Amino acid sequence: MMKPGSVFLLIMFLVIGCGLFVRAEEPALPEGLGSFEADRTREPELPAGLGDSADSGEPARDTREEPGLPAGLEGGNGREPALPSGLSPDEDRASGQKTGGQASDWSELFGLPLHGFLEGRLGPRLQSDPVQSKEATLGETRLQLETEKFWDAGSFDLTADIVLDGITEEAAFDLRRARYTFSPLPSVDIRAGRQVLSWGTGDLLFINDLFPKDWVSFLSGRDVEYLKAPGDAVRLGWFNDLFNLNLVYTPKFDPDRFVDGERLSYWNPALGRIAGEDNQIQTKEPDDWFDDDEIALRMYRNISGYELALYAYSGYWKSPAGQDPDSGKFLFPKLNVYGASLQGTIGPGIGNIEFGFYDSREDRAGDDPFLNNSELHLLIGYEQELATEFTGSIQYYLERLQDYNEYREALPPGSEARDENRHLLTLRLTKLLLNQDLTLSLFTFYSPSDQDVYFRPKASYELSDAWTVVTGGNLFMGKEDQTFFGQFENNSNWYLGLRYSF
Repeated sequence: MMKPGSVFLLIMFLVIGCGLFVRAEEPALPEGLGSFEADRTREPELPAGLGDSADSGEPARDTREEPGLPAGLEGGNGREPALPSGLSPDEDRASGQKTGGQASDWSELFGLPLHGFLEGRLGPRLQSDPVQSKEATLGETRLQLETEKFWDAGSFDLTADIVLDGITEEAAFDLRRARYTFSPLPSVDIRAGRQVLSWGTGDLLFINDLFPKDWVSFLSGRDVEYLKAPGDAVRLGWFNDLFNLNLVYTPKFDPDRFVDGERLSYWNPALGRIAGEDNQIQTKEPDDWFDDDEIALRMYRNISGYELALYAYSGYWKSPAGQDPDSGKFLFPKLNVYGASLQGTIGPGIGNIEFGFYDSREDRAGDDPFLNNSELHLLIGYEQELATEFTGSIQYYLERLQDYNEYREALPPGSEARDENRHLLTLRLTKLLLNQDLTLSLFTFYSPSDQDVYFRPKASYELSDAWTVVTGGNLFMGKEDQTFFGQFENNSNWYLGLRYSF
């Protein structure tokens, strides 16, 4: 029997061959039918920082590229740009990505419309990693299928991925979306089931977005749509003239898909070194239905063209934020978050500001060395068109540790202390070329306090309405191994992908 890795290589050769044949034989299809990211970026008036919500509860927002780094990975936040207000919630695809091409007669299954894509991706490492046995961070063939059904009483939509993973040498099934949507009242809509949720104003930086993220996918070279992990929840939206309200209830804690050493190496503070397959993170997760639940709330309204939003969250740190000294297992302590955001036009571009107070409920005094202290997060961003089909955006992000003196005094002897303030700057540049078929982008994260950097270059070209080829990288550099980006230096990778959308 062929291993999944061998199947992946065979399919990749077939897909690439078909792609070259299609490119040679078929004229390019009309603009706007190509890859999700190119479509999104083609509308310069829709800034990157307006929220990437595959399902934000407000009019769906389109996601741009990728996050400012993970809030749950012992450091920064990461978030994709949000989509502009005004889009219908049903315009987002299961992944938040548009699929090229139009449904044809054969694109139906049991009378239901069938869309999706077939994609192959390779992501070799740029340097060897002594704690990882694989010479790549990514090697997979992915088939995504999505369908939907409408009734007078509501609608149901389903999206699922089937993956042949050459790194784990296993086949996997990832249910991205299976939700029912209905409106019991004209001003109320409810979505229940598996879904991708997002809100906030950051471009790949997340403060008040406490919905699950997939940092492994993001850092290893998968499409940015997979940064947003699915969760099981009920979302209620109430819309009126005074304000709009989104309430999300998750009956059982949905953690991030965080870096645990299986595919990517990381800094292990307990070992005092970089760890990987040899020391994968073991966790103790809250997993009781209706007891270990989460509640997220957003109230927002438009005031003279500016969107003001208030946020509240009650649940747990989404990635490990503590450790049990007896068992050594990593923990997800209880967490409340309170925040606000404001975004709107400033001069020729769009600006945003967002903050959130992270109330670490199990260590409010800040004197438990095995649990995260409370934190204050602040984000300021601005984006504008710099030239024809060339846009740029910048962001400043601050993560301030609360009760810092108590934290320092409680540290065990010999432990490395965090900085009281972590500063992060981001820069995004996006250029459209060749009649908007070619999209070039660069997203850079730089921390002057940690002295580390993360580059995300990317090029995407639409061979036709259905075929898209993409290449890019995840490049990490840092002065110290224990800093947020520095810990991933051996995970630096370059990826190549080919997608057929139908």
